[in-house]
Amino acid sequence: MPTYLKNINSKLPFATTSIFAVMSKLAQEQNAINLSQGYPDFPVSKELTSLVSKYMKEGFNQYAPMPGIYSLRETIAEKFSQLYGINYNPESEITITAGATQAIYTIISAFIQKNDEVIIFAPAYDSYEPTIKLNGGKTIEIELGKSDYKVDWNKVKESINDQTKMIIINTPHNPSGTVLSENDMKSLESIIKNTDIIILSDEVYEHIIFDKVKHQSACLFPSLAERSFIVGSFGKTFHITGWKMGYCLAPAELMAEFRKTHQFNVFSVNHPMQKAIASYLRSPENYLGLSEFYQSKRDFFINAVQDSKFTLIPSKGTYFQLLGYKKISDEKDFDFAVRLTKEKKVASIPISGFYSTNFDNKSLRFCFAKSEETLKRGAEILNSI
Repeated sequence: MPTYLKNINSKLPFATTSIFAVMSKLAQEQNAINLSQGYPDFPVSKELTSLVSKYMKEGFNQYAPMPGIYSLRETIAEKFSQLYGINYNPESEITITAGATQAIYTIISAFIQKNDEVIIFAPAYDSYEPTIKLNGGKTIEIELGKSDYKVDWNKVKESINDQTKMIIINTPHNPSGTVLSENDMKSLESIIKNTDIIILSDEVYEHIIFDKVKHQSACLFPSLAERSFIVGSFGKTFHITGWKMGYCLAPAELMAEFRKTHQFNVFSVNHPMQKAIASYLRSPENYLGLSEFYQSKRDFFINAVQDSKFTLIPSKGTYFQLLGYKKISDEKDFDFAVRLTKEKKVASIPISGFYSTNFDNKSLRFCFAKSEETLKRGAEILNSI
């Protein structure tokens, strides 16, 4: 490095490569079954990919409008009206983003200033805290229950002060597979009453929820909806994680601030893909059967490992399942995950990667968004441990 660059002060001095990238790279190097990173290994809808090609050939290859094409925003508004009975204005309250992570980054960047506090719940998706730090904010990390991953709302209430600017919730929750209940949302609603706290509701797995449980979107609770950004992901819904296509919804006043930042860090996102998704999303059957689809995969996976030494509580949502290994090893979860990948040829994600502390409850996250053949092979290995 040139001498004149040696005095650069990193804004994220302790940041390392994400645990997802580390474990996926290791899985590839070891030719292991990759149940770590959350992406499907089965084909994308031929209809959807054909639509992308169609719109490319029709000439939709230049910049899309900054907020996203109107037809897609309109279709999202119709979906929320049909599913939740809530009306969002497609002109001023919906924006298309380059994946959910970009939406999250933009929301935090638009509102968090130096010394603002943001409450997150650990284990937490790994982009939350670095983004808060990059914008000068302070992360207040509240640990979920060690065995049930439930929120202690008394701790939340005690953590709120004049510096609290935002609370980030995630339901269904990655990595635990838990979901927030109606009572949880009402508790949050009560706690933030008479404050100006903004809610960032990460709902990327809204259509992947099991056992006939109802997704409790922030938009269903009036005093939450009026202060909430709801973040969604087409990647999760349509098995197209590599397309990096997402969206967010919020009241017009909040969305106006969001777009001020969005126009400078992204401006607009993939035009032909927006056109394709707008067409595909108009058919509710393309997403309303997702819960049953993934529940069958969850059930297949947990039935396949039921005779193993691992312990589990069935996931209630997302396409992840936690497996505890206390009966197998005292190793730290990262060390155990690496050993499983190298020696047993099956890759997972250690849960400690979702905490800023050194918390380790001897659990690994496995992705079941895979073909039955892949899940069967992975389960056979886990059963042999």
